[in-house]
Amino acid sequence: MFSLVKQSVAGLQILFVAFGAMVLVPLLTGLNPSMALLGAGVGTLLFQLCTRRQVPIFLGSSFAFIAPIIYATQTWGLPSTMFGLFAAGFMYFILAAIIRARGMGFVHKLLPPVVIGPVIMVIGLSVAQVACNMAMGRAGGEQVVPATTALTLAGISLAVTLIAAVFCKGWIKLIPILCGVIAGYVSAVLMGQVSFDGMVNAPWLALPHFETPEINWAAALFMLPVAIAPCIEHIGGVLAIGGVTGKDYTKDPGLHRTLAGDGIGVCFAGFIGGPPSPPMQK
Repeated sequence: MFSLVKQSVAGLQILFVAFGAMVLVPLLTGLNPSMALLGAGVGTLLFQLCTRRQVPIFLGSSFAFIAPIIYATQTWGLPSTMFGLFAAGFMYFILAAIIRARGMGFVHKLLPPVVIGPVIMVIGLSVAQVACNMAMGRAGGEQVVPATTALTLAGISLAVTLIAAVFCKGWIKLIPILCGVIAGYVSAVLMGQVSFDGMVNAPWLALPHFETPEINWAAALFMLPVAIAPCIEHIGGVLAIGGVTGKDYTKDPGLHRTLAGDGIGVCFAGFIGGPPSPPMQK
């Protein structure tokens, strides 16, 4: 029973970790956050089916697509952009087929760690400015929270996270981010920075707005090479998760299966109007 509780709490932590990325990408690109959540949830289930539930991965939203989505939306419109994102999933299938035929040796030669590492770093650092602005209470070019209050809350969250990760022992050491989220949220409530009006007035059930893709081959050809970076991000993520768990997921179930599963998730997200999803560790 206690093991089940620990697993549930650990799952809650990755939910909060993934939630930030899942919501941030649609907010920056003008997509529907509900579609991002739906795409990530269904995409994760499809991924787990494809990999036979062997890889502890949750699919979030990829930062690598932020700039391309913004450009494509401004150039061809949202429906065409969704078709481009749907087509981007086929890049995963192409790479999966090559790996299935050539083996992991092909990956190590074409994409050694010295290539994969910097790509992942650049993708993460691409939203560093957004994170800094949020920590200072800015959003959409406006000061939505007083800077002093925002920095205080950010400092509390960061301090609690670091303390839990560095100084705590046992189980708490494994959930530092969840500790930081709880501390920051409670502090925000006490400081009067949380409003429950939207939640109280929202309906219990509501259908999200689906965005139907519109066939546009120019948008598709634009998005296909863009997907190379998320594919590299995927490989790095699978290798990193294998390093944490002590298992080689590139062999079982195989990198071709994880790429194919992620590609299915990307296609589904593009089909309903959500951002593509990279792997995130559970």
